[in-house]
Amino acid sequence: MKRIVVLPERVKDMAAAVDSCPFAALYIEAGVLKASEECTACGLCGVVDVVDDAIAEVDLSMWRGIAVFCELAEGKMAPVSRELLGKGRELADKLSWPLYAVVLGADAAAAADEVARYGADQVYLYEHESLRHFLIEPYTALLADFAGEVKPSVMLFGATNPGRSLAPRLAARLKTGLTADCTVLDIRDDGQLVQIRPAFGGNIMAQIVTPAHRPQLATVRYKVFSAPEPSETPTAEIIHREVDQALLSSGIEVHRVIPAGKEKGIQDAKVLIVAGRGVKDKAGIAILRELAGELGGVLAGTRPLIEAGLFEQRDQIGLSGRTVAPELIITCGVSGSVQFVAGMKNAACIVAINKDRAAPIFNVAHYSLVGDLYEIVPALLQEIREGRA
Repeated sequence: MKRIVVLPERVKDMAAAVDSCPFAALYIEAGVLKASEECTACGLCGVVDVVDDAIAEVDLSMWRGIAVFCELAEGKMAPVSRELLGKGRELADKLSWPLYAVVLGADAAAAADEVARYGADQVYLYEHESLRHFLIEPYTALLADFAGEVKPSVMLFGATNPGRSLAPRLAARLKTGLTADCTVLDIRDDGQLVQIRPAFGGNIMAQIVTPAHRPQLATVRYKVFSAPEPSETPTAEIIHREVDQALLSSGIEVHRVIPAGKEKGIQDAKVLIVAGRGVKDKAGIAILRELAGELGGVLAGTRPLIEAGLFEQRDQIGLSGRTVAPELIITCGVSGSVQFVAGMKNAACIVAINKDRAAPIFNVAHYSLVGDLYEIVPALLQEIREGRA
């Protein structure tokens, strides 16, 4: 339970503190400064704080290990789950902790071998026909049951539609914290998960921790981390968990599922050409499209061009769009905001074209071309075509 208290060590002048409160919520009684129910802990007085009595109830030493929710898509593990298992293995090894994989579904056992190959020490399977389709209530209840029984210190989720629905509901159920769309994860010697993500429109990189509650929850987008190579000799222990019928209750009934057509997005492309704010018109986009065609790549855009209606939102790179990790990415007229760089920094080779020598994109580029893209790109096209000829 949270409550507002006056901290005696902060009180220098009781009368001044009373006068400073705009809500008349501070008063002196028997020579002691106190706060009434009208106090909002606005901080103007400098003598009150919010205390959470529940903090003392969490024994952090009881929670250890890294757990990854392994999402299934058509019976196979989602690619982002492979990446999270790789990152989870890295975090777990720092503290000699176990890595858990949690699989829910009607055919969970069939996916166990694939999951085990990506580094987990234990694979927990919750298999039941009622779990054939993603339903938020039973999935939340079963993961809460897992967390209460196994007590992992960290739980990681892919920032997919199911993951983004499940993680916040589970955090609320367990009364713990959640950081969404993390771009960097690290763990301290005391078990604190350092969750880093852009904030305030990408102007800062926020470091977020959950100091007094467990488990620590985070979601991560596809392509932010690299997937490990699968092991040919997995040693994971497969644990079949009994599914309590009471936990399967749901107010949602699935009548029919219509599969969406498979669409190859920019996150699957090996070569990307990216148009930034420096592209002034459709003629500029046309020459970039030519370059993408010559290199067998795909054309993508940054947020300003999406907002201008020159690209579809699905073709946007950045934390408000898609996260990509192609073999080659050529940015044209892209300044390199924090939000954009976070969405493409894992590219194997980054080539940047910009006429501003001070553009932030040059800080992450492997090859930098300072100049007008309207001159450089046609020259590149000519070199490519002459080289092939």
